[in-house]
Amino acid sequence: MNNFEYKQAEDVATAVNLINKQDNTKFLAGGTNLLDLWKYNITNPSGLVDINRIHGLAEIEELPNGGVRLGANFKNADTAYHPIIENKYPLLSKAILAGASAQIRNMASNGGNLLQRTRCYYFYDPDVPCNKRNPGSGCPAKEGYNRIHAILGTSDHCIAVFPSDMCVALAALDALVNVEGPEGKRTIAFANFHRLPADRPDLDNNLEPGELITSIDLPDKGFAQNYSYLKLRDRHSYAFALVSVATALELDGDRIKDARIALGGVAHKPWRSTEAENFLMGKSANEFNFAAAADIILRDAKGYGHNDFKIALAKKAIIRNGLMALNPQSQLPGAKPSA
Repeated sequence: MNNFEYKQAEDVATAVNLINKQDNTKFLAGGTNLLDLWKYNITNPSGLVDINRIHGLAEIEELPNGGVRLGANFKNADTAYHPIIENKYPLLSKAILAGASAQIRNMASNGGNLLQRTRCYYFYDPDVPCNKRNPGSGCPAKEGYNRIHAILGTSDHCIAVFPSDMCVALAALDALVNVEGPEGKRTIAFANFHRLPADRPDLDNNLEPGELITSIDLPDKGFAQNYSYLKLRDRHSYAFALVSVATALELDGDRIKDARIALGGVAHKPWRSTEAENFLMGKSANEFNFAAAADIILRDAKGYGHNDFKIALAKKAIIRNGLMALNPQSQLPGAKPSA
């Protein structure tokens, strides 16, 4: 580990000012991913700006429009178990609790969750090429062992996936990301926050240099009646998704009035298909229509050998999760399946 300069910021303006005064300086909140990257020599910051003392960033606030604002420094565990989130946004609560471990969720911040970097094997090995780590060096995952890699939105430069569970739910809920930087404040639609790899896989998101996430806004509609989060992985806990699905439905009888479907573990960002969602509008909530929606979502899916299985797995997950969303209570521990 290299020598670095450590500073604490008491407000957002100071934090932004400090981060822009020195090259290769990082914000420090929970640090759960930053320290991993540091240990593996993926990043070697010359300075850290600790934002944990900034007032107002570690709160949950109800908004006048009926929505909720999540402070960027509010911990993942506290968010998942907060009464407002459990009652109004249970999809988000369930997605958060599907990620990492209890210890990590106790430390990880909401803002930091959005900024996770890929868990691609090659990205974490400094001895091999990786366009995400070293642009222009190549992507060995395309011809190598790629079981965990992307099947949607890939490019010739990168097939890495984004690892967050929380962000899959935030994508389905149409969240907004509030940031502040040298040029002032702005709000980014969640769908536009993360990037596909294209020819710049080293850029994970659309933050400008020196910008700090201050909060995440949830809309009034929380889909608390019909929702489900399904995470398929190699082991039951502390494992990243091979495929995950966040499904939120608004029903009118057996007809779908509104639908949200977002996928994780399959692309460089949380993957959402408005075409598939629009297809479901007005249709019966049944296996046949969920299968048709899955076909729309996966129309352009492409496997790279070891991850070919993900295409069929994703289709089955979309169908299963759609049916699970019809009866969220059946997902509770000890619940009996409906007849």
